[in-house]
Amino acid sequence: MADNAANTQNMTVVVTGASGRTGSRVAQAARAAGLAVRAASRAHGFDWEDPTTWAQALRGADAAYLVYPSDVGAPAATEGVGALAREAVGLGVRRLVLLSARGEEEALATEEALKASGAEWTVVRAAWFAQNFSEGPLVEEVRRGELVFPAGEVREPFVDVRDIADVVAVALTAGERYVGRTVEVTGPRLLSFREAVAEISAAIGTTVSYTPVPARAYREALTGFGVPPQEAEFLVGVFEGLLDGRNAHLTDGVRQVSGRAPRDFGEFVREAAAAGVRKV
Repeated sequence: MADNAANTQNMTVVVTGASGRTGSRVAQAARAAGLAVRAASRAHGFDWEDPTTWAQALRGADAAYLVYPSDVGAPAATEGVGALAREAVGLGVRRLVLLSARGEEEALATEEALKASGAEWTVVRAAWFAQNFSEGPLVEEVRRGELVFPAGEVREPFVDVRDIADVVAVALTAGERYVGRTVEVTGPRLLSFREAVAEISAAIGTTVSYTPVPARAYREALTGFGVPPQEAEFLVGVFEGLLDGRNAHLTDGVRQVSGRAPRDFGEFVREAAAAGVRKV
């Protein structure tokens, strides 16, 4: 471990989405591991949709964490991740860690684009984030007291984004150990969306109901959230596949990489409630 610390002491990692749900935690975990963090976001002049902004963010760095702002399985993600990875490698930034989606077949093309770039790559495939209920697209519905979502009664292994960040930090600092590997991370137990919402309700002392709907019926809700129609149509197709029970099993990825058990969904709920949920 001393040798590894020496090797990473002067290491700079570019963190895309540094103000987002995972990027902010990756930046924090990377700093805790002794890395210098270079935030790459629109606030810092980086834009996934403008390749002319990439070199400034990448030049002189040693590694990068890549999280695409829309769905990682979208065609634009495959093109963007592939192009940025090739540019990174060309600038000497060979160590790249990509956040991908567990069970999403559409994401495989983006993973392959990363691998084809010549990078020293690691893919971290994550299940649904626990923080989707407190910081993400579901929070407004939770605040209104009814979550309408096309998940049926499928059980999911909700993962805490802090665990994702810790896994990414280890992958970045563990030398060659995770190069060329795909790590799947989940929480420690399976919950349906109905059960997850019930735990949130109990913690905040306010009833939040869950109403399952067919994926196709959810398209209108997505456009109501401001999602462009073409992207909404794509996401409906993703939901139809992803929420069919294929992820209803646990992995030991968090423990294998970080050396500890993943955080339980209940821990997330208690902390969110203590922070003043309704904010959850």
